[in-house]
Amino acid sequence: MNPWNNLNNWNPLNNKTIKTITTHIVPEGITNIRLQDYAKVVFKPFLFSGQGAKKAIKRGNVLVNGAVALTGYWIQPGDIIELRESAETPPKIFELPLEIIYEDEHLAVINKPSGIPVSGNQFKTIRNALLFNLERSKDEDALTWPKPVHRLDAPTSGLLLIARTNLASIALGQQFEAKSIQKKYHAIVIGKTPDHGHWDSPVNGQSAYTEYKTLESVPSLKNKWISLLELWPKTGRTHQIRIHLSEAGYPIMGDKIYGTEGKVMKGKGLFLASTGLMFRHPTFNKKMIIEIEIPYKFRSLLDREKRRWKKYDP
Repeated sequence: MNPWNNLNNWNPLNNKTIKTITTHIVPEGITNIRLQDYAKVVFKPFLFSGQGAKKAIKRGNVLVNGAVALTGYWIQPGDIIELRESAETPPKIFELPLEIIYEDEHLAVINKPSGIPVSGNQFKTIRNALLFNLERSKDEDALTWPKPVHRLDAPTSGLLLIARTNLASIALGQQFEAKSIQKKYHAIVIGKTPDHGHWDSPVNGQSAYTEYKTLESVPSLKNKWISLLELWPKTGRTHQIRIHLSEAGYPIMGDKIYGTEGKVMKGKGLFLASTGLMFRHPTFNKKMIIEIEIPYKFRSLLDREKRRWKKYDP
């Protein structure tokens, strides 16, 4: 049953005062920059994307000296800039059951299924499904509804961190900005990879670094070899792991963008999963280590390839 009963008929403006997420005072010496460009920098840890500042200003969530501001406003030293929580109506609920790996009043970690985008203009997103799976936090600082604090590609499955309070949203955003949150992935790739290694090459013009360890390589009739890898991206570039593996000659099984034509297994999706997160709890300052097993389809594929090799290899 949906824990957010009648949520789509509830107007949050009738129930609570819109809170200020953070306040910034423009220091001396800062001139000749528009609000949109300045807010994108100073509020980066609190916004979900690079376009977040523009969207927040257009929604009226950014005040300058107490008044709603425009994107083209030229900031002045001494200006008081406030970023307020959104006054949007709640997203329409997508009734998709999610596996909740961890939950408290401040945050949650869910196991995102493959094939569902985290957010976007479409209805079937994890953002909309959160309302079907998580109640509103009982904390005084509760967000109007739970929100993801980072992204996973739509075809990637695995651990996704969710904020349930303003403090959690801000603090976790700052940890991602400082690159202090460590992430672990598993992937099955085409080819026999070295025992361990790393890639330190730009992705989309930005520096990117990924470490890996080979856990298992098995012979394959179709691909000669496939390998199960454990990976640790030290930067968070879009499609970083997929690009690094493809460029190294070991494309991820099922990668329709960076993979090899004809190597996509019909109906099986991308063999890439986020399997580990390590971060500081935003309220208790406790080190949190959240891990899950690799998806069943990973083990199934490896075992199937072994059986086929034994049966059909001349």
